[in-house]
Amino acid sequence: MNKLENTTVLVTGGAVRIGRSIALAAAEEGANLVIQYNNSISEAETLQKDIEALGRKAVVYQADFASPQDCLRFAQKTFSEQKIDAVINHASIFADLSWDDTTLESWNDHLAVNLTAPYLISKEFALSFKGDRKGRIINLLDWRAFRPGPDHLPYTISKAGLAALTQSLAISLAPEITVNGIALGAILPPSDGGKVEDLVSSLPIPRWAELDEVSELLLFLLTGPTYITGEIIHLDGGRHLV
Repeated sequence: MNKLENTTVLVTGGAVRIGRSIALAAAEEGANLVIQYNNSISEAETLQKDIEALGRKAVVYQADFASPQDCLRFAQKTFSEQKIDAVINHASIFADLSWDDTTLESWNDHLAVNLTAPYLISKEFALSFKGDRKGRIINLLDWRAFRPGPDHLPYTISKAGLAALTQSLAISLAPEITVNGIALGAILPPSDGGKVEDLVSSLPIPRWAELDEVSELLLFLLTGPTYITGEIIHLDGGRHLV
């Protein structure tokens, strides 16, 4: 029997790239999926078919997390319509903005998508629990949250806030819900096809991560010991150390 058999997992930002990979990994382990997307409707529908081809159920919802009101409507609808066992807060925006480049609009957008949305979804998830149930929340972070620099300012600050939220929720939602995080390093080149910097040659493990490695760690946190909570595991080849 697969470890996630008879469970339902919500993946935000699940239609493409890392989100798609982890959604498929959960489905292959037996989970049914709820996928949130913003603009990637064709990719979300393709993923839905791929999950159903594995013999699992999948539903997809459009929601723009830059609007907290839209996010809250999505969360309330999702948790009222089905029993969710685990939440993966993956949806994120990532802009290379310095202090001089950051506008109030870009600041607010990053905070809304990367921090406010996980807060709202986690809150509604916790409110949906009744009786003797156990759940898990996994937040996708970034090594930059722990080593802030002048680049990616609103992104870095929003992810640092999410790291703090992860540990605060681990205390607040225990023992029914465990809350952990994964701090990613160099996983995939930019989706816009832009120039790829040399991000890995100086790392202790000087290579890009494989998508399968992200999925393996995520499945461990979804199926492993329920005595683990409040942890943030770096999957970055040691980038946070140098």
